Amino acid sequence: MLKALTIHNLAVIDTLDLEWGPGFSVLTGETGAGKSILIDAIGLAIGTRADTGLIRNGAERAEVSAEFEIDPGSPAAAWLRDNALTDTDQPTTLLIRRIIAHGGRGRAFINGTPVATTQLRELGEHLIEIFGQAESQTLLRADIQRELLDAYGGHTAALDAVAQAAATVAQTARDIDDLRHAAGRDPAQLEFLRFQLHELDALKLGEGELEQIEADHRRLSSAGRLLADGGQAQERLYGGDNSLYDQLSAIQGLLENLQTLHPAFGPVIETLASAQAQIQDAADTIRQILDRLDLDPQRLAEVEARLQAIHDLARKHRIRADALPAHHAALRAQLDTLEHASERLSELQRAHAAALRQYRQATEMLSTARRQAAQRFGEEVTAVVRTLGMPHALLSVAIDTDPQGPARAHGNDEVRFDFTANPGQPARSLAKVASGGELSRISLAIAVVGLRRRGAPTMIFDEIDAGISGAVAEIVGQRLRALGAERQVLCVTHLAQVAAQGHRHYGIRKRVRNGQTFTQVEPLTEPQRIEELARMQGGAELSDAALEHARDLLQRAGTV
Repeated sequence: MLKALTIHNLAVIDTLDLEWGPGFSVLTGETGAGKSILIDAIGLAIGTRADTGLIRNGAERAEVSAEFEIDPGSPAAAWLRDNALTDTDQPTTLLIRRIIAHGGRGRAFINGTPVATTQLRELGEHLIEIFGQAESQTLLRADIQRELLDAYGGHTAALDAVAQAAATVAQTARDIDDLRHAAGRDPAQLEFLRFQLHELDALKLGEGELEQIEADHRRLSSAGRLLADGGQAQERLYGGDNSLYDQLSAIQGLLENLQTLHPAFGPVIETLASAQAQIQDAADTIRQILDRLDLDPQRLAEVEARLQAIHDLARKHRIRADALPAHHAALRAQLDTLEHASERLSELQRAHAAALRQYRQATEMLSTARRQAAQRFGEEVTAVVRTLGMPHALLSVAIDTDPQGPARAHGNDEVRFDFTANPGQPARSLAKVASGGELSRISLAIAVVGLRRRGAPTMIFDEIDAGISGAVAEIVGQRLRALGAERQVLCVTHLAQVAAQGHRHYGIRKRVRNGQTFTQVEPLTEPQRIEELARMQGGAELSDAALEHARDLLQRAGTV
């Protein structure tokens, strides 16, 4: 649930702090007051695309912060845990911060941790559903209708199986095309491939051999330095004039004389004796290393020749020397495929046929699930629509299946919403028969039936009640209020009948100060609410009749 929203320098909003509660909240105000900006701000908090044009004139950046209360068992909480973004001190609290800056230097934070916008969008899908007039129009699209039905039916697993099978069909088809193309190569190209492999076979470069040869070369080519510097280090430690070992012996003799005067020097003498032993061990180790050095000039020449051959062949193939083994294996596999093209082609064709059978089985299961869900979906949406002033409305879901159609990630079903508002009239495609007001009510019904199943704890309706009025508007408000008993519902509306049903009412006002326009949002008291409802019905002049009607709306809604 959205608990708080803070906005800085977004369009006509300079600074705004709002607290939200559960249930059904309405937002009203005159046209141009900034209602859509408020919805845009919430959208930014859940990862919608940022537009630098929203930054308030004269400001360097805009910022939106949102606080949510989340259920530990919710999908949002699971997402936070999976991405290691849970606030361990307050696991039920979620803080989102979004910054928009000129030049596209925007940033997003989840519980104080910087995140990519794609992550914010993923999390936002578990927090809020925004449903507006644009969504009402997209409802006419066949792909949206299919997605709504699948969301209602919970077809995620079936869709995944179809998508995976379709991907396998597509991949095997590409492999067959690639093999046929390769098999049609010029014979000279095949001979050249064999020649390349012959060179690599002759080189016989083993895995990890290059690293070992390079290490040997560094050692052999540095023979003089190894002997000179190693010998000097040994002499300075032990055996040379004024070696470190001898210096410690002298210091130890001085301290032994002092020990007779002060016994506290005893431990220091023991430490020096231990250091002498370690220095002698280090010098012996250096001597042994130098004695074992293989500094054969002939071996150095062999290593240099081997390195030269490796790098020459790598340059010839235009790859790095360390990539030669992998390149060798790839060319070997390519030649093997070409030399056994007919057998490989038969294998791929069998694999493609098997993948296609798997795809057909998966789509058949998905189609069956869709038909079962379509019946329930149509009945539930119809029941809701009939409570919204269309007592004879009927919405049905038609599914046309092409069993032999091409493999597609969403299956071979064409989903179509059919609708009629009048008795005796056959249902026809929603895109052809629904008016604007009818479409708004159908959208609301689908939201009530479908979005409730998606589980987003907060639902926002942005002027979804356009095109309706009177008693129907009151019914729409009642439906939204009932939905608020299960979810947090926010609604931007121009209808007093809808606004009267809200558990809370926020007024949005535009103010001008010093030639600058500002938007203010504040929760309305009961008297303010009555005046706002009267304004929404009767205009700027608040007559006694308008105020009385507004008061009556609130009383009927049970909000006063």
